[in-house]
Amino acid sequence: MGLDILSSAEKSSAAAGMLLYVGLVVVIGLRHARRNHSTEHFLLGSRSLGPLVTAMSAEASDMSSWLLMGLPGLAYLTGLGSPAWVAIGLAAGTWLNWRFVAVRLRTYSHMAGNAITVPEFFANRFGDRHHVLLVLAAGTTAFFFTVYTSSGFAALGKLFHSLFGFDYTAMMVCGALVVVAYTVAGGFLAESTADLMQGSLMILSLVVVLAAGIVEAGGMGAAAAAMGRLPGYAALLASHERASGGAVQLSWLEIASSLSWGLGYFGMPHVLLRFMAIRDAAELGRSRRIAMAWVVVSLAAAVGIGVVGAAAVPWLLEGAGEAQQAGRSETVFIVMTQLLTRYSPAMAILVGVVLSGILAATMSTSDSQLLITSSAVAKDLYKGVLRRQASDKQVLWAARLTILVVAVIAGVLAADPDSSIFGIVSYAWAGFGAAFGPLMLFALFWPRTNLAGAIAGMTSGFLGVVVWKHWLAPRGGPWAVYELLPAFLFSAGCIVAASLLSAPPPARIQQEFRRAVATAR
Repeated sequence: MGLDILSSAEKSSAAAGMLLYVGLVVVIGLRHARRNHSTEHFLLGSRSLGPLVTAMSAEASDMSSWLLMGLPGLAYLTGLGSPAWVAIGLAAGTWLNWRFVAVRLRTYSHMAGNAITVPEFFANRFGDRHHVLLVLAAGTTAFFFTVYTSSGFAALGKLFHSLFGFDYTAMMVCGALVVVAYTVAGGFLAESTADLMQGSLMILSLVVVLAAGIVEAGGMGAAAAAMGRLPGYAALLASHERASGGAVQLSWLEIASSLSWGLGYFGMPHVLLRFMAIRDAAELGRSRRIAMAWVVVSLAAAVGIGVVGAAAVPWLLEGAGEAQQAGRSETVFIVMTQLLTRYSPAMAILVGVVLSGILAATMSTSDSQLLITSSAVAKDLYKGVLRRQASDKQVLWAARLTILVVAVIAGVLAADPDSSIFGIVSYAWAGFGAAFGPLMLFALFWPRTNLAGAIAGMTSGFLGVVVWKHWLAPRGGPWAVYELLPAFLFSAGCIVAASLLSAPPPARIQQEFRRAVATAR
């Protein structure tokens, strides 16, 4: 059943605004369709992005619907503590990634055989003649991005179900079809261009909804007073527990676990690919400043929406069992957006525009994930391993077919309307962060890293996340730490150990490393 804050006429106006936005995104995809004359253009835009598009595309594709639904939902459910530390970790990780990884990766990926995917860069960087590392990297990409994409499809279903009362599954499928349509048609440049618009809409939506929530709560003073009545809700070092109504102190391990979200950036293919796609490495400094401004404002507003929601819409979890609370809390952004109509029925159109921010967040990430997964399967596995004589046209069609297959699988995974967007994203984020993150840093900064170390690091990072998540974390206590942190450290240790215990990289690879470092300075 939908949330009956909007009248039927207001819902129609909101729907019109959202449909207009969807149509605009599809038009962007179709405009770029005729330009996709090669796999490099379809998958990387022929390295032609400017600094503004690079920054906005990287951040919009990074944050996803998690920013507008997952993070505010966590803040609404538990209070300021945990989500604030997550936001701090993400902001720090964003800056470190742009500052230290971006320029070297742009330079090195071009020198290393003009690699246009992250798996291809790893394979070329370490001289992977037998394609072992390439297959591992492509398989990891396909696995975790399929999971990640399902979170975006789930967000689409929740949006239309919560707002209009439409069937969750039907809306999830319709939203997925739109994303697939313009991604298959337009490729990398279409989704990067759309991301510029979508990133702008996301930050506007967050600021507008936060302001509406503060007004609804009666001002900042009233909102602070409402938070103060919930034990631990407004504290950085505590968390509010809904079941008992009390406060739980955050341990140093829980804080470190939240901060460790920032480590994930070093292994996120959809962010790293933007570094590789910019037209000139010298423009990355400007991109970094734009990206950081966007990230800081967006994260602060997202957390603010969640905690202000305790005063603006305190009734949101009424009637929800403990198992449904996480999923219900993730609709706080949607509910607070509808409050705009309290001031004027004409604001319903603005509601549609603001709620398009969720569409923007979902599309900007899902299209990137689908495209990168298709590149891993078509370019790295199909062309790189299975059929090395495949023509460029055949690879393009394989990429498009992969997008369709992955979308279907992701849709099946997103079929549960009570699934937590935050939970799905955190698992995929940990997977990429641990499997690719340490290896990316060692590949760019330690010349002694060799193929054995790369294989050991990627394998141990992947397995570390799976084992910790499903077998160790359920034990509770000191084991209940976010799986990214231990798996990241384990992967880094395996890279060092395996590299030192085996022969150094060939002279050719060491010389290429030195040239890349010298050029990137």
